[in-house]
Amino acid sequence: MSERRGTLSENICSEFNVANKNNLIHMTRICNASLLAVLLIISSQGFCQKKESRISGAWRTQMNGETSVVIFADGYFSVARYKDDAFINTYGGSFLLDGNSLKQMIEFNSSDSTKVGTTIALKANVEEDVLQLDGYQWEKTGRDENDLQGAWLITGRERNGELSRSIPGARKTMKILNGGRFQWIAYNTETGQFFGTGGGTYEAKDGKYTENIEFFSRDSSRIGASLGFDYEVKDREWHHSGNNSRGEPLLEIWTLRSALEGQ
Repeated sequence: MSERRGTLSENICSEFNVANKNNLIHMTRICNASLLAVLLIISSQGFCQKKESRISGAWRTQMNGETSVVIFADGYFSVARYKDDAFINTYGGSFLLDGNSLKQMIEFNSSDSTKVGTTIALKANVEEDVLQLDGYQWEKTGRDENDLQGAWLITGRERNGELSRSIPGARKTMKILNGGRFQWIAYNTETGQFFGTGGGTYEAKDGKYTENIEFFSRDSSRIGASLGFDYEVKDREWHHSGNNSRGEPLLEIWTLRSALEGQ
């Protein structure tokens, strides 16, 4: 019996099916690899956030009549040291917590501008409401949750009835809030200049924001004052209005650093 040979059309279809099957397998492998990469990125981000959440908040320590407060939020931190009505110093920037290693990348330092741009490595251990930093013990100040927690940069201010917007460069004013405490800092990362700071405790609820000032580098007479403002957060921007510490009308817009940096 003669062996049946496929027609030209059948042979072409057969070769097409084999090629199509190989392409399908190849594409499946690419999709699986891409999905795995996305899952790894998401997992890594979640892991980093989980690690940061251990230290996120506000912590306080007292020694020789001096109070020191550190605030960690969204990968940024600030430390302020003061005694009664006297501001002593402040420093801060960004941070990375990896296990028991805390790296602090300094953006400002009121007492030593040569530290700006340097990295400080500390040994950190967090156990519930106690933070150990290089042998010094800090206690957590609170566990508030609200829509103002985070690190913000000022991007808008009303002057003479006109609202001007800008993207911060080397000259920055940052306000960091967490654990019921706040601090604002004005500084220049290029020159190392420090222009001023203030901070204390705050409350934010139902569109009303109140600051209770505990330290102020520019004018100690403001210490003890409570300032009330209206606020609204929309599109990762904080709209802040009321009267400043001198009783003058104020309208500001603050933007989350993570939004400005594409996170």
